[in-house]
Amino acid sequence: MRKIALGIALTAGSVLATSLAFAQKSDQQGQGRAVVTILPEQANGSIGQVPQGFKVKVNGKESPVTSFTALQNSNSPVELVLLIDSGARTSLGTQFSDLEKFVTEMPPNTRMAIAYMQNGRAAFSSQLSSNGADVLKGLHVSSGFPGSNASPYFCLSDLAKNWPSHDRTSRREVLMITDGVDNYDRRFNPDDPYVDAAINDSVRAGMIVYSIYWKNMGRANNTEYANNAGQSLLQIVTQATGGNSYWQGMGNPVSLQPFLQDLRRRLNHQYELSFSAPSNGKPATTRCIQAAKATLERKCIVQRRVPIVRRLLPDRVQD
Repeated sequence: MRKIALGIALTAGSVLATSLAFAQKSDQQGQGRAVVTILPEQANGSIGQVPQGFKVKVNGKESPVTSFTALQNSNSPVELVLLIDSGARTSLGTQFSDLEKFVTEMPPNTRMAIAYMQNGRAAFSSQLSSNGADVLKGLHVSSGFPGSNASPYFCLSDLAKNWPSHDRTSRREVLMITDGVDNYDRRFNPDDPYVDAAINDSVRAGMIVYSIYWKNMGRANNTEYANNAGQSLLQIVTQATGGNSYWQGMGNPVSLQPFLQDLRRRLNHQYELSFSAPSNGKPATTRCIQAAKATLERKCIVQRRVPIVRRLLPDRVQD
């Protein structure tokens, strides 16, 4: 059964249901680890430390937070892949200046790469690099051929299984630019098996997935029904992996800049969280996923997106 992150913004606090991995320290106790994003307006005045009222519950039971470490400095490496749909409308080229600015202005602790969704694979056009000019050599206008991605969720799974580095200390972030339509099931199906597989593969790889909605070529991809289904599936994936979805109505956004700015802001407000969790009698060698909630029990600003997100560390999930 799939466990996904479901966020609810409330005036009394922000709640996030998550699937967190933990390793058993003993037959009674395990140690969980995750990465959370807490934006300044949600930190209750506690920037860089555990916010007042912050709690973690595993299977309904409160778990003490054992460490809370800021990840905003040069000692916290980030690997970010731009995963662009090869079937995207060629008008995406009008947004290249925003993408170029985003790439060249990323801090030196960030390595980036560009890959295109092609026939169910993440085909890299540039490799991970902290040199923006090298990364941008792989940026080109998509073919715009309808259905050339096979399914964006096939491509996301392929990326998770073939991440372009073996650095297990880096945060793994993905920005998908796609319409999110699954060509093998164009209706909105929250139990879409390919979406489920993409979520599970992403969680196991420790990837935080973000998405920007951009229409693909092809008549079948451009109905209101398909647009709504694609946006909804992207939201399921990004919430489940601790990311965020961006769109502007049912059409292409006028500019990517506001979305890219918000993404950069989120990357700058991430923290590594450790907490104790009951092992439920499982052996000490077990590594598994548990359903959990992270809450802020103080009045906060209601936002369209959930301001607290997490990801699983890749070494904490059982293969």
